[in-house]
Parts: sequence; C-alpha cells; structure tokens
Amino acid sequence: MTNTNREIRLAARPAAKAGPEHFALVETAVPEPADGQVLVRNTWMSADPYMRLLMNADAEAVLPPYQVGEPLFGSAVGEVVASRSPEVPVGATVTHFLGWREYAVLDAAEATVVDTGLAPAQAYLSALGTTGLTAWAALTEVVPVREGDVVFVSAAAGAVGSVAGQIARRLGAARVIGSAGGPDKTKKLVHDLGYDAALDYRKGDLAGQLAEAAPDGIDLYVDNVGGDHLEAAIEAMRTGARAVLIGAISGYDAAVPGPRNLDKIVQRRLTLRGMQVSDHFDRFPEYIAQAAGWLADGSLRTEETVLEGIANAPAALLGLLTGSNTGKMLVKL
Repeated sequence: MTNTNREIRLAARPAAKAGPEHFALVETAVPEPADGQVLVRNTWMSADPYMRLLMNADAEAVLPPYQVGEPLFGSAVGEVVASRSPEVPVGATVTHFLGWREYAVLDAAEATVVDTGLAPAQAYLSALGTTGLTAWAALTEVVPVREGDVVFVSAAAGAVGSVAGQIARRLGAARVIGSAGGPDKTKKLVHDLGYDAALDYRKGDLAGQLAEAAPDGIDLYVDNVGGDHLEAAIEAMRTGARAVLIGAISGYDAAVPGPRNLDKIVQRRLTLRGMQVSDHFDRFPEYIAQAAGWLADGSLRTEETVLEGIANAPAALLGLLTGSNTGKMLVKL
C-alpha cells in the first residue's frame, strides 16, 4: 500500500456551467483509522447527476452542498485494507459514501459489506446500487406499473433509465418507449435494452416523436430530464396517467424553462409525484435478492461507461451532464 492518497476537491463554485477549473486534484497522506473505523482502498466510484447540484452553495437537496477546498463525496466501492473494527475485517469489499478519493477512512457502521460472488463490485454502484433501486422503487412503489401500461422513460440510455425500461416490461407494461441522444443510443435502446421504440431528442420535435410512437397516449412517465421532456410527456399523458419525477438533469448545469402545459394536469387529472431514493433504502435487501438473479441469468442487461483514474473523475461528471455516457458512469481507481 502506498503512503500517498489523491482526492478531488471543489476548487470553486460554478457561476453557470461547470468546467474542469472547478475541481482540484490534491495529494495527501493516506489517513489512519481510529478505533471503530476502517481504511478502504477505493476501486470504483460513481458519477451521478445530483453531484452537480451539490456544487452550488444554495443546493436544495437531501445532501449538504460540497464545500470549497474540501473533497467531494459520493458512492464508492473498495477493499478494506486496515480495520480497527471487528465487524468489518481486512479484505472485505464494502460500499460507502466517501468517493472522489483513492483511500477513505470511515466508521465501520458507514461501510456496507457486499458479496462479490453475486456480482462484480462495481455492480453495487449501478444495477445493484441506488441506480437500480431507484428504478425499482419508482415502478413498484411510487407509481406502480399497471398491466398493459404504455410507459415513457427519458434519459433511457442512462444509469436509471436503462434499468427502468427493463423493469417496466417485467412488471407488465405493454409498450415501453425511451428517449436518448443520437442514433447509437437509440439503436441500443431497441436492440439491447428491450425498448419498443426510441426517440432521438437531438432531432427536435420531441412531442411529435412521442405522439408518433404512442398515438393513443402514455399511461406512465419516468422523468429523469425535466424541461422539454416533461412538457412532451404531459402533452402525451392520457386521462388519469401518472409520472414519477426522479431527476431534471437538463436544468442542473443551465437554466431550462419549465413545462408550459401544466393546465393539462388539471384537465386530465394527472398525478406527478417526486421521489428520493433515500426514502426507499429499506427495500435494498428485497431488491438485491431479485436483481442479482436477473443479472446472473442475463435477463437484466446493464451498460457502463468507465473512465480510468482519479484524475478523470471530474471529466466523468462533466461528461455525464452532456450525455456522453451510456448506462452508469463509473471511474475505475
């Protein structure tokens, strides 16, 4: 084990669009665990859209904003290389929330031991992590899929969307439509991820594309984008349709107008419900037990975009905001 640790700190808060200048790669000493703590050598970390919101001082989020001059944080998985806790031994693979660094010291209670016999370690940051749980909880608890539903998923080639479409189908959806950016992603939606139709938002006229793909309207919308996608979905929603609002990535790095057709919510008696995955962590054991089997038998397909090295962690987040990823955006440390 080296004596040197590298971590990414917030160098400055973006006034508008985030860029490389807002991050700093800093070299520090590897920390020492105290009683009841473990030292983890991180092997994978996650880049997630909410991280852009936390770069703002006034972030309205469940988590506190990042602090200038301090390391960023987020989901990571790694190997315990030193332990002063009997509950978490050296050699265990654990998930935790101190990513954006090569080595992390944390209380043993904040480390979750995972079984790499069920799936590779990085799967616990994607299909078996909060990404998969978000899709599962959204479609089984927040706005449950009903048999025969026509479902529309935005950012369908992204981390949550690529899982959500497959789960919607498994739960009885009659038709699943996804949106993504560019012909390669839309082709993957249909050929690899089980979508019936794919919309390319870069072509414009999203509402027209959705009307063509679902001429009789949609019953359920999974919103990861906000903005024009939410507006198009509201326009296509049938009377009594539902939507789960998971994220609004289109507005995280720039100002985006809200939907101009909110009157349809009243006219059609629509239900739009927001969710935070942290409200559903109690369902993790149930979800992992099911999803691990789907991964093993190949019935749940996953996609990953992987960048190498801690120095590329900022590029991973910035790329995520511009849609450069397919599936989960990960950094291999």
